[in-house]
Formats: sequence, C-alpha cells, structure tokens
Amino acid sequence: MNRLFNLEHNVVRNHFAWFIVLLWVVIGLSFVTPSTFAKQQFTHEQVNEILFHIHAYYVEDVPLSHVDKSNLEQLFTELDPYSKFLSETELEAIFSAANGRYTGIGIEVEEIENRIVIVNTLPGSPAELAGIEGGDKLVAINAEDVTNKDIAHVSKLLQEAEFSTIKITVERATQQLTLALRRQEINLESVTSLMLSNGNGYISLNGFNNNSFHDVARHLNKLASENGEPLAGLVIDLRDNPGGTLTSAVAISDLFLNAGTIVFTKGRFYDANQHFKAQKGDVLNGAPVVVMINENSASAAEILAGALQDNHRALVVGTPSYGKGSVQSLIPIGNGTTALKLTTARYYTPSGRSIEGVGISPDITLTKQMLSHLSKSVIMTGEQTTRNEQLVRLDSHLLKAKQLLKKH
Repeated sequence: MNRLFNLEHNVVRNHFAWFIVLLWVVIGLSFVTPSTFAKQQFTHEQVNEILFHIHAYYVEDVPLSHVDKSNLEQLFTELDPYSKFLSETELEAIFSAANGRYTGIGIEVEEIENRIVIVNTLPGSPAELAGIEGGDKLVAINAEDVTNKDIAHVSKLLQEAEFSTIKITVERATQQLTLALRRQEINLESVTSLMLSNGNGYISLNGFNNNSFHDVARHLNKLASENGEPLAGLVIDLRDNPGGTLTSAVAISDLFLNAGTIVFTKGRFYDANQHFKAQKGDVLNGAPVVVMINENSASAAEILAGALQDNHRALVVGTPSYGKGSVQSLIPIGNGTTALKLTTARYYTPSGRSIEGVGISPDITLTKQMLSHLSKSVIMTGEQTTRNEQLVRLDSHLLKAKQLLKKH
C-alpha cells in the first residue's frame, strides 16, 4: 500500500533450525533498509555462522572463497537488496508487524499527482487524536520539506526520526498545520469494506498480517448481511499493498477458489520448495471478482492477484504490480536475539510465472489518472456524486469479470 510501516513475515518451522519465511518488501517499495552490518562488530564464530547459512540456504549457490570476512556488508550488496543482518530492534519490529502491530503515528498515505496524501488515520492513533484528516497533504516532516519526495523517502524519515515526537506539517485547503505527534504502539486493521451498488461489495486490503484472513472473512459476512443476500460481486483493492505473511495470502486466496494451485516456491534446500493448493469451497459461490492493483502492489498482494488471475477466478485491473517474487527467511544468529534475513526461494504463480522484477500484468490496464479517480479515499469517503460517477466504472469491470467466468 504506500501505507507506512507495514512489514512482512510468516512463521515456518524447519528441521534445521527455526525459520521465518517471509515475502519481504520494505515500505515505499523502492527503499531498502540499509544494512546493519556496518554498525556491528562480529566475533569469528558469528562471521562463520553467517557464511554457513548463506552457503546452505541462499537461493543461489554463491562462491564465498573470495569473501572479506571483515567486510560482510560488501558481500550482502552482491547478493540482493533484501538480504541483510537484522538487529534486535529490527527483528522485534517484524514480529510486532506480523501480529498486526507497529509503533508509529498511524497514517495511511497514497502518492497522488506527485504529492503524498494522507488517505486515512488509524483509529485511536496519535494522528487521529491530533486531528489529521484524510485528504491532508504532507508538506514537511521535522521541518524537512517533502512536497517533492516519494513514499520511500517519507517512510525513511518517519522510521529514522531521532526522537519519539515527530512534527508533521500538512496542507489542508488553503492553510498549513504543524502538529507534534508522539509515536505509540498501534494495532493495525488491515481490512476495510463498503457496499457498492447492485449488490456488489468492496474490500480494501492494506496488508497481510496474521489477522488478515479472519478480518477478510468477517468483512465478507458483514457485507452479505448488509446486502440481505449473498454478494452479487466483489472488488478486492490491493493497490499500494506492500504484502505480508505468506500464510495469510494463501488463506485469503483459498477463500475464493474451489480447487487449483495458489502458489509454489523453489529454492536450493528441501523446505524452500512448497506447493500450496486450494481446498474445496468458494465463499462467494462463483460471484465475479475484480482485483485492483498498481505499481506498489507487491509480494503477498501479487500472490493473491496471481492466484485469482491464473485460475480465471478474477479480472485483474490497474497497472502492472511491483514485481517482488523472492522469499526471505529469518535465520537466528547467536542466541537468537538477532537474525539473518536471507533470500532462500522464489515464488511462482499457478501457471509457473516468476514475477520477480516483472510483476503481475493486469487483464485491463487503467491509466494512473483513472486509478486516482478511483482512489481508496474517493471510494470510502468521497463526495456522493463523485463517488457514484466513479463506482459505475467498478460495476462495468464486474460485468467483464462475470463474462470471464462464463468463458472459463
């Protein structure tokens, strides 16, 4: 999502050691957290432990004889952008996010017409309590101008702020407001929903954590109850969704599939090779589904979109997704308070596509301008006349999705 502070992870036990297999993409998608190696001093035993894990588990067989053991940071730059050493703080942040929690100020943002726009504030968060509103445009963070900066830069500023209190300047109509917000732990609600017209439902999925499957199921039940009968169709909005847990992506995909492959992974060691298949039972009983993606839909979001697309269960609309097709594992170092985040596998859609660096191609491509008119903020909270005009587009895509189902 261009949603700030969403990390990705999924616990999988391995007979060698405990592993956490994750589909990792750092918030802002293009921003990769700097390696912590430069700040660490490692013993001879720790260095050998790190090199052993790379030799045993990295997705490719990498020659390590040339490695300068005093400069492991250089080694990791030669591997890939996602492999790195995690400090105790970074590791704890991953576990917290997996359970739907993070420490921050509680804003959700989108990049609209080269401006960072706050779409929503999380309930009970410092941002909500301070009066920040959807539609506010970010101007500055701790006095640094961000009017021409992208999501990645904004995410970095918020994550690396030196103090627990952050000063946010926003533009609202013709005025600017500067507010001081104190970070706190926030419980994340990854799903929002809305009834559209003609018995169709809308679900926005902002990330994939350990609670997301139950949240999606709960919102589907709520929509059906509001409708008074089973949904005629469903729009699943995965735009700006950076991903999340593998188990969550698989479970949510399985909600809409009666059979077939959801995703499979390939790596060099045995447990890196997994094949996930759908169980019988479609929660929508075959009603048409439209999945919306954009260039910031990544990793677990791409698994869901790819699974529904390849099984001809949904019509995918939007722009090509990010293209995060590798799987990382967290491997404990030393006493387990720190870890190695290492790329151990690549994942493939049911048809065998690797989307690494390519992404999911939509069935129907929409321009960025068209997508901005159908932004989450317009759908959820926009002025009624504007909303009605734009939501007609979603109805038309659902009709095309219905035709797709009949064809297959």
